[in-house]
Amino acid sequence: MYAAGFTDVGVTRSQNQDAIFVCNKPYGPFPNLFIVADGMGGHNAGDVASTTAVEEFCGYIRNYAAADFIRPENYLDLLVSAAQHAGAEIIKKALADEAMAGMGTTFTACVIKNEKVFLAHIGDSRAYAVSHTGMTRLTTDHTFVEQLMQAGRVSREEADSHPKRHVLTRVLGVPDVNEIDGLIREIPADTTAVLLCSDGLSNMLDEESMMKIINGLGYVEHRTKYLIDEANRNGGKDNVSAVLIDVGR
Repeated sequence: MYAAGFTDVGVTRSQNQDAIFVCNKPYGPFPNLFIVADGMGGHNAGDVASTTAVEEFCGYIRNYAAADFIRPENYLDLLVSAAQHAGAEIIKKALADEAMAGMGTTFTACVIKNEKVFLAHIGDSRAYAVSHTGMTRLTTDHTFVEQLMQAGRVSREEADSHPKRHVLTRVLGVPDVNEIDGLIREIPADTTAVLLCSDGLSNMLDEESMMKIINGLGYVEHRTKYLIDEANRNGGKDNVSAVLIDVGR
């Protein structure tokens, strides 16, 4: 299994408020660890929120480095607990500094083991399983429009162009909307890769375009960078981040 991650400011933004983490070897009790976070807030607050989330999450995980009792069936509890800890630290920083008030971040972290993906997820940074025939979303966006779609009030096509499609309903670090999804997903047998990305990628490239790049030629680093470059060529209206993990059998 090989992995690579890149984050870029994009074409229209002046500051990158995304943060990523890529570790393709044991980290704490985990066999690997991958994260994408997309911050929100004025001034530098979005950058602080996403960076704090990644740093505090990873620090929490490192505290379990000697905990040999952490087995795959315990991974999910640890992922969610670490994300909750990170959210609490963001809230502390926001309360301590008026300039940081209201800051938060999307957060999607995953561990891959025994043909399963273990996920802690909040917001609209996505995880996908990618094959040669399509892309399967492993996470559900926490957005106003996703709620409409789940209720049957809009179609997928209508959701993709809805004026409120970017309105988040859950964000890490914002009190009362801080609930984290803990997910275990089987990796389908035909999966070639797992992709984590911010909405700066998924809003700029459709799933077919992403699939073709991911399954194309080149090392995983080249294909990941190609995803970023294509998002920027298509407008780059937001910071864009991608973590690509090759898991082909």
